[in-house]
Amino acid sequence: MTRKYFGTDGVRGRVGVLPITPDFVMRLGYAAGKVLAQEETSSGKPVVLIGKDTRISGYMLEAALEAGFAAAGVDVMLAGPMPTPAIAYLTRALRLSAGVVISASHNPYGDNGIKFFSASGNKLPDSVEEAIEASLDSPMECVSSEKLGKAKRLFDAQGRYIEFCKSTFPNELDLRGLRIVVDCAHGAAYHIAPDVFHELGAEVIAIGNQPNGTNINDGFGATAPGALSAAVKEHRADLGIALDGDADRLLMVDSSGRPYNGDELLYVMVMDRMATAPVEGVVGTLMTNMALEVALREMGVSFARAKVGDRYVLEVLQERGWLIGGEGSGHLLFLDKHTTGDGIVSALQVLSALKRSGKTLQEAIAPLQLFPQSLINVKVTPGFDWQKNDAVGEEKRIAESELGDSGRVLIRASGTEPLVRVMVEARNADLAQTMARRIADKIAA
Repeated sequence: MTRKYFGTDGVRGRVGVLPITPDFVMRLGYAAGKVLAQEETSSGKPVVLIGKDTRISGYMLEAALEAGFAAAGVDVMLAGPMPTPAIAYLTRALRLSAGVVISASHNPYGDNGIKFFSASGNKLPDSVEEAIEASLDSPMECVSSEKLGKAKRLFDAQGRYIEFCKSTFPNELDLRGLRIVVDCAHGAAYHIAPDVFHELGAEVIAIGNQPNGTNINDGFGATAPGALSAAVKEHRADLGIALDGDADRLLMVDSSGRPYNGDELLYVMVMDRMATAPVEGVVGTLMTNMALEVALREMGVSFARAKVGDRYVLEVLQERGWLIGGEGSGHLLFLDKHTTGDGIVSALQVLSALKRSGKTLQEAIAPLQLFPQSLINVKVTPGFDWQKNDAVGEEKRIAESELGDSGRVLIRASGTEPLVRVMVEARNADLAQTMARRIADKIAA
């Protein structure tokens, strides 16, 4: 079955345009309630937790989802603004039927989305999302009045999640002596992330922590590291931590203001673990830099590539029984710490590695020299299929022939936006850029 509404990270789009409309989201809540909530709780009804980021449209979509679940006979708990990984954790910790997050992650405030977690705190497999889509075709009916769902507020969500994050940091370590700038992207972690690092002993300077409903990801956060780099230098901080709007991805900055992506941070964490015990394998994606793959294999660590998207990294980790994986975008997974990518928890793993080694961030990452990558996002009309374009295919074949074994070409459609992403990796930066531009021009033609 081809999914019509679900992309690589739930249902996402422009607010007010199908599928991010109140009527559709209500029907989505109803369909999800019917498919997801199979196990009854002690109260006799399934219970679903709803969280959201700080977008102004979250109020509207939260109400629509609540109505849909109630019509399906599902009780709802409302967590308010909370990071995506917090909803995954709380769903599992509270033994609920499912969790739902209203967020478009790193997208601008005019977008929004709906993503689901199972009772175990994992993102839904494709088969369940397909079942929800199939249920959307059925008429929406309301259960009888005595079976309607009810809603209540989860007032201690913030404190519960802060304590969970702190529990993933080693008891014998603390962050005393570190000055850290924390950029919350005016997003869901604005009232959580600074407290986590402060309570572990760090001196924290918080930025991007004044959400107003329309400033999420606007010039702040993991996708706009300039503000973090400037703040780190201004405050003479030891390092900086940037999250995105729903706090499931991480970018870090060293004392000079130089940013480090997910591939580099993953390297630090694997090196830390290798110091105490062997790491069997690591999962990256089709976009993971070849330098990380080479470095891991030189250390005797197996490496596998998944499709782009942290959900697919998770699937390969589970298939192989491994614990560590991630994406260059900053979605990092440690299945012995959390069931899903978590920017705060990932930052704590990097910080614990630095504390144990006594190294600065730049010293820890210095041995890894990434291969130059050129990534170009090409705007396309919805439904555009580059694989059916002969000119694009021919340009790709030419580039791959020129690169041989010293580089890669990857072309993929975005799962969340009307974009085709062109990535060329080569040992020479100019060559990678030239080839990526040639392919992008063919797509845009």
